[in-house]
Amino acid sequence: MEILILIFLVILIFLVILIVINLKNNTKNDDKINKDNIEKSQNELIQKNEKINNLEEDIKILNAKMISFEQLKTEKTQISERLNLIEQERNNLKNEINKLISNEENRNETLRKSIESTNTLQKNLQLEIARVNDERVEKEKEIQAKMKRNWGDHEKDVQRQIQLICNNHIIKYIGQEDFPHSRNKPDNCIEIMDQLIIFDAKSPANDDLSNFPKYIKDQTENLKKYAKHDNVKKDLFLVIPSNTLAVINQYSYNIGDYNVYVITKDSLEPIIISLKKIEEYEFAEKLSPEERDNICRIIGKFAHTTKRRIQIDQFFANEFLDTLSKTGSLLPREILESVIQFENAEKLNPPMEKRKKQILTKDLKIQSDKIKKEIELREIPDIEANIEFKDEKR
Repeated sequence: MEILILIFLVILIFLVILIVINLKNNTKNDDKINKDNIEKSQNELIQKNEKINNLEEDIKILNAKMISFEQLKTEKTQISERLNLIEQERNNLKNEINKLISNEENRNETLRKSIESTNTLQKNLQLEIARVNDERVEKEKEIQAKMKRNWGDHEKDVQRQIQLICNNHIIKYIGQEDFPHSRNKPDNCIEIMDQLIIFDAKSPANDDLSNFPKYIKDQTENLKKYAKHDNVKKDLFLVIPSNTLAVINQYSYNIGDYNVYVITKDSLEPIIISLKKIEEYEFAEKLSPEERDNICRIIGKFAHTTKRRIQIDQFFANEFLDTLSKTGSLLPREILESVIQFENAEKLNPPMEKRKKQILTKDLKIQSDKIKKEIELREIPDIEANIEFKDEKR
């Protein structure tokens, strides 16, 4: 029994040893397998990571492509819209071109009609110009003929004008038959202050005025036959037609012993009136000393009264201006505004002065008497003004 037990124990130990050996071998194999598995897993993990990285890169690329796709899509939409706008513009331009072509055709047709009308008007205008030229030529001929007639009647017209002026201003007119010097008789003559003033009428011989200035200059020399007489004024006048003034370049000549003035018929009256004034100046020398004193007294009274009135008006003007300047600073603002409103509403209407209406002294006296009577009726007391003026040299 013990042997059996011993054998059993030996067998059991042998089995244990075998089991231990198998276990060691299995452990070594498992370690090797595990190590291989770990390496394989690590390799797979690395591959997976690389694949993940590649996939992430692909995702990024796809995202970028998606963004680009969206941009392309947006650009496509914008391009489509612009294309539509361009098509609309093209259609509009096409319509505009058709309209312009139509307008151009209409304009060409209108232009053609206008050219035809212009040609017709030009022909009519040429005919009208020819007619007007013919009329102008005829009118110029008539004017030349009328000028010749006027020049022919110039002496008589000047004579009538001088006679009329002498009648209006009480001046003595002396005709050719009454001229005191028988050998030389001027066309017209007037007498002022015992002096004979010569007015000789001159006009062109024909319609050629180029020689008329020389003719006038020659006539100034011929006037010596009148100027040599003592009772003839040394200022003589040549009266020419007004329509010849354009060719005259000298209107006064100093011949030495006398002066000659070239004038027209229109200037006769003011010249004769100015010569008449000489008579009035000479009249002053004939006044007596008493008459001269009376005239000087009246003039002096007017001068003193005028200066005194100006002096008083200046004084009151300064006073009024001073008062007005004080109103802006002394019056309350509300009262000042009311004063300005009333001032703007007021209006003075002094008597108007009219031409050719004389201011009569009698009317002024009547008005002054009315004012005095109204003062008396209203019992307005006399005002005594204590005004002192600065002494000024007159």
